Amino acid sequence: MARIFRFGDGVSTDAIMPGRYNLTTDPAALARACFIENRPDFHESVRPGDVIVAGSNFGCGSSREHAPLSIRACGVSAVVARSFARIFYRNAVNLGLPVIRCADLYAAVQDGDQVEVDVERGTIVAAGRTFQGEPPSAVARRISEASSLVELIRNHGWAAIEEVV
Repeated sequence: MARIFRFGDGVSTDAIMPGRYNLTTDPAALARACFIENRPDFHESVRPGDVIVAGSNFGCGSSREHAPLSIRACGVSAVVARSFARIFYRNAVNLGLPVIRCADLYAAVQDGDQVEVDVERGTIVAAGRTFQGEPPSAVARRISEASSLVELIRNHGWAAIEEVV
């Protein structure tokens, strides 16, 4: 079962991926730098499938795509937050990182709690309860399945997006 890595409100893209590490697209290097200043053990502690749970305005700040790329490179299966900065949300979707808005989860869970996330339905099971979040759209799920918007278009053309709209 996946574990929760809990972060607070206003986590900026600089906190996720500091600018000085923003020089590569190598997944291993991005993973090593993910949360390096605020939670230096993150990349060594996180396991594939784990979930980030955060408060409000997750991903605020600059528009760098390296932030969601680094989270995905760590193997995080989803980010669930009360709310997301608009540009981080769009970047995460375009890069295939599932993001779910869920207002009630944050206050009910702690760092390290066990969690199950059904991205397609937007349901989260944690702390002995089931929470209903806002599931990603059909287009966002299709992008995630392809690993990114670029890969979806490369492999299936623009029609792949139009088919699910």
